[in-house]
Amino acid sequence: MEFFRIKHDVPFMSYGRLTTSISLVTFILAVFFLATRGLNFGVDFTGGTVMEIHYAQPADLDKVRSQLGGIGLHDALVQNFGSSKDVLIQVPLKQITSGAKLSEQVFGTLHQQDASVEMRRVEFVGPQVGKELVENGTLALLLVSLGIVCYLWLRFEWKFGLAAIIANLHDVVIILGFFAFFQWEFSLSVLAALLAVLGYSVNESVVVFDRIRENFRKMRKSEVHEIIDNAITRTMSRTIITHACTQMMVTAMLFLGGETLHYFALALTIGILFSIYSSVLVASPILLWLGVSREDFLKPEKTEAEEALP
Repeated sequence: MEFFRIKHDVPFMSYGRLTTSISLVTFILAVFFLATRGLNFGVDFTGGTVMEIHYAQPADLDKVRSQLGGIGLHDALVQNFGSSKDVLIQVPLKQITSGAKLSEQVFGTLHQQDASVEMRRVEFVGPQVGKELVENGTLALLLVSLGIVCYLWLRFEWKFGLAAIIANLHDVVIILGFFAFFQWEFSLSVLAALLAVLGYSVNESVVVFDRIRENFRKMRKSEVHEIIDNAITRTMSRTIITHACTQMMVTAMLFLGGETLHYFALALTIGILFSIYSSVLVASPILLWLGVSREDFLKPEKTEAEEALP
């Protein structure tokens, strides 16, 4: 099905040097923010207590922080979510106070100032669990990346696997860079989104790579850059339809899914946008520079003289 039929091949590879340069700068900036600002790990990873508080009227966050500071919780993170009446309070792990007692203390303090306060949710995560989640999450990303390389190496050729993993890790690092720069909370749901983006991005790369391999068989007289341009152009309609439908669902989660799905959907949104960019304007130019050729898939055609030999 082609809703967007493009008659002439778009010369994507002629912009390869520019697009990969932009990607390199973006990648370096993401690494810089990760190194200097770091990720704002949620209590899933650091351990601590999370409380959702609801007010009958818009909450004064500065006042809430002042009230928590009065009971010694100066390091508590206080922010709105969903609406101005809902407040999320995250308190790092306290060794001297249990999660249940801490939540009762916080609720009692806020209730004294405003009787309309409601406690909607309380969660507690221990430090050992948080440490294990960090280690297991890092291991999961590593294993998924290695699995993608092996899969593409077996299905296509090692140059495709290398180009794809560079493009996919480019997407993941940029997502992490956004979370580091804006200090958005990095939780288990965001980690799940990163793993989903890896799979989503490699799927897009496989579609383009498969068409490139097919073109090497059909377009025997064409140059390599023409083959890649044709492959990308012929898959543009599929790309537009697929990503538009996916983004519609993710946008619904972003605006209607509440705090639980907000950062998950935000990470997916960034990942979807950059996966389109990376599979077309990062993976393909890298593949061209690695020297992919028809000989990687097919034996060279024999001349008439060679065919006449016994």
